[in-house]
Amino acid sequence: MTTYREFAMKMVVWSFILAIPYVVRAQNTVLQLWGKGVPGAITNKAYVQGTQWDALGNIRGYSKVSQPDLTLFLADSTIGNGTSVVICPGGGYSHLAINKEGYKVAKWLNTLGISAFVLKYRMPSDKIMMDKAIGPLQDAQEAIRIVRRNAKKWKVDPDKIGIMGFSAGGHLAATLSTHYNWLTYPPIDNVSAKPDFSILIYPVVSMQDGVTHQGSKKNLLGKNPSKSLIEAFSNANQVDSDTPPAFLVHATDDTAVPVMNSLEYYLALKKWDVPVEMHLYERGGHGFGLGISGTNANWPQDLKQWFQANNYVKNDSVYLFSYFKDNGEDGLHLAYSEDGYTWESLKNDTSFLTPRVGKDSLMRDPCIIQGGDGLYHMVWTVSWTDKGIGYASSKDLIHWSEQRYLPVMDHEKGTRNTWAPEITYDRVAEQYMIYWASTITDKFPETRSVKENGYNHRMYYTLTKDFKTFTDMELLFDPGFNVIDATIKKVDDGYLMFLKDETVVPEQKNIKMAYSETLNGPYSTLGLPITGDYWAEGPTSLKVDGKWIVYFDKYVDKEYGAVQSTDLKKWEDISGQINFPKGARHGTVFKVPRGLLSQLKTIK
Repeated sequence: MTTYREFAMKMVVWSFILAIPYVVRAQNTVLQLWGKGVPGAITNKAYVQGTQWDALGNIRGYSKVSQPDLTLFLADSTIGNGTSVVICPGGGYSHLAINKEGYKVAKWLNTLGISAFVLKYRMPSDKIMMDKAIGPLQDAQEAIRIVRRNAKKWKVDPDKIGIMGFSAGGHLAATLSTHYNWLTYPPIDNVSAKPDFSILIYPVVSMQDGVTHQGSKKNLLGKNPSKSLIEAFSNANQVDSDTPPAFLVHATDDTAVPVMNSLEYYLALKKWDVPVEMHLYERGGHGFGLGISGTNANWPQDLKQWFQANNYVKNDSVYLFSYFKDNGEDGLHLAYSEDGYTWESLKNDTSFLTPRVGKDSLMRDPCIIQGGDGLYHMVWTVSWTDKGIGYASSKDLIHWSEQRYLPVMDHEKGTRNTWAPEITYDRVAEQYMIYWASTITDKFPETRSVKENGYNHRMYYTLTKDFKTFTDMELLFDPGFNVIDATIKKVDDGYLMFLKDETVVPEQKNIKMAYSETLNGPYSTLGLPITGDYWAEGPTSLKVDGKWIVYFDKYVDKEYGAVQSTDLKKWEDISGQINFPKGARHGTVFKVPRGLLSQLKTIK
């Protein structure tokens, strides 16, 4: 990286007072960046800030900025996870498009739960600065430090502070990302000025002729900058392995700031194995802000996905767990999780729906999925000895349809029970498969045991498109042993079934897998148990951050357990890493929109 030697001789030690006044403007707190001590400032009363207004009387931009500040847009902490972004508007280092590339962007970031800080940085000028080349960088460094110093107060994570810049503001953001450790002024403490990530939107990156934006170059470096100065502020050349990850956006038809600026930075980051994502659009020109038309309007959504992938924002969806307690007399319980590991009960762990159907009016093993019609469909075990199951549907998991008893095994003589029903939706066939475990007297005598009341289950199923008409019951899975508690997940090339081997002698009571190319089989068992030396039942699964997690009821130990795998072959027990509501029993995990969780949280 180019050193700062040629600038060191120009360095003076500034003393300034950290008395930071606050001003309230348009309902947002405005924080003066330097108070009474702007470093390297030259007093010039003739240099007066200009303000540009739009036709509606709103501030559009600023010019001749000599007193930098931060406008705070603090996000609702209940929807965020601590990420914050300092925004540097563009304007060729001559003015700031502070509304289009500042305030509007900050408000959008707030909708994602991200706190934003719009930086009104100084315009480089020999009239007000001892060294105009470092003036904007000083402001950016101090902005990051201020946010990091106030992290606790503003409820932001000091390790999730990013820098975002548009056009020349993108150059400033890239400069900070590669020059964060330059001593451009004497900081009051050792708080780092390094951003944790950068977002560069149609950025100026290079100061080299043929690539740079000439206006930005002249305003920042002067008319005849030295080769070393040009090199120092050509930021792709300053990238190293410590440069923070970046997200880049550019239009290929940008005639003001050539797309080569983004390409050079992208290639430099790749060379140093720094994570980077770039989105290039065929059309858009320059200065499209949050997007105007065509494909360039998609970049905010692309950035949102990048935020989610890197855990900078919460996902649009959260996880729910439907379960029962005790014997299932009080009905449906729900819990939620942001990460798939820690689960918190809703409605103070009381029931959302009281069971009304079946011989015993129980609601055990509740399975909920969202179907192709957008409704949430639930089936459950209604009794220890009934020949049918319970069914209800809901739009919001709060208001439910009338409960119905589905007599799925009524016609089958000798049926002793209908336990642990589940539903899987076939999106291709646009139909639902309901499946469950039953023992039918005199069936499969080769695996019958005199223990545990002689139960000897197999899996059965029926198909439906509307939960009104159903196909005849058929055998779904006979693995050659007593099987129960099956749950099925779609995988790339087929269907994966997690199931409980209910064999008593020799004792199994563990979770295994089976596979089929089609939803209704035939299924073949896959290998050894995935659970450990304990009794497990009621498996349910999620894929979280590329890892399969299978949860299960360790019913003898009266607690929940889980195993995890990246390849569905090697499994690690992570029971010690998960936390479920006390007393939770066999249920199902599934995703819901975050907005629905907000509604559920209001139910007391």
